[in-house]
Amino acid sequence: MFLLAWTVLEMVNHGGGTIPLGIVGFIAPDLTLFVGPAGPHEPGQLPRGKVAAYNLVHRPIGPVLGLVVVPFLPGDGPGANVGLFTFALGWLLHIASDRALGYGLRTADGWQR
Repeated sequence: MFLLAWTVLEMVNHGGGTIPLGIVGFIAPDLTLFVGPAGPHEPGQLPRGKVAAYNLVHRPIGPVLGLVVVPFLPGDGPGANVGLFTFALGWLLHIASDRALGYGLRTADGWQR
C-alpha cells in the first residue's frame, strides 16, 4: 500500500509526464512476456526463451537503484528527473504487487519458484 500511495502521490504532485511514466513503469515489466522466442509450454509455465528477460525485470534491484541514483542526476532544479523517479516507483510497485499476489521469479524451465 505504501508504494501505491507514494507512486500516486508523485504522479498527482508533479502531473504532466510523471503520470504516464508511473503507469508505464507499472506495466513495463510484463512486456517481457512478449520478448524472446515462444516455445512449447504448459499452462502456468513461461516458455524457456522468455524466462531470462522476465526474471531480470522482476528483481527489485533495478528500480531500487533507480530510486537511489535518479535524484542525483543532473537537471534543471530539484524536480528535473521526477518522471524517471516515478517510473522506478511504478516498476517497484509492480514487483511488490506480483509478490503479494503470489507471483515471483521463474525457474529456468519457466515454472514459479
